Amino acid sequence: MFTQPLAGWRKVQVRARRTALDWADEIEELLEMDYPEAETVVLVCDNLNTHTSAALYEAFPPEKARRLAKRLEFHYTPKHGSWLNVADIELSVLSNQCLRGRIPDLQTLKEQTKAWQRERNQKSKVVNWQFTTDDARIKLKKLYPDYSAF
Repeated sequence: MFTQPLAGWRKVQVRARRTALDWADEIEELLEMDYPEAETVVLVCDNLNTHTSAALYEAFPPEKARRLAKRLEFHYTPKHGSWLNVADIELSVLSNQCLRGRIPDLQTLKEQTKAWQRERNQKSKVVNWQFTTDDARIKLKKLYPDYSAF
């Protein structure tokens, strides 16, 4: 799942696996097909071990991997903080709206998710993110030490 939350755009790809090579292929398509003119694409990712620039070097020749990696800016959500990742929020919406019943095979799953993606993108459904820095200081207090006593 890739999403540009303020633009109301998302892209869902269904694969049989989630390997580093699969992820690298998706990144290549994102950069070269979806955002070919973008100088930098900011990725907010969970901490899955395949979500790294190393996956690009595993999948492509060094020159191509370097060219792709230079266009990426990675930001990782905290461990156990997937609720901070807007793509995970979109996946939850996808699950609730599209994946409630039993899906018999991979092809049907691909068709249903593509139909959901088309409809949601046509409606330009944006994510109304309301989590603030003050909220973060409360919820993630381990990451925001209190220096007021010093």
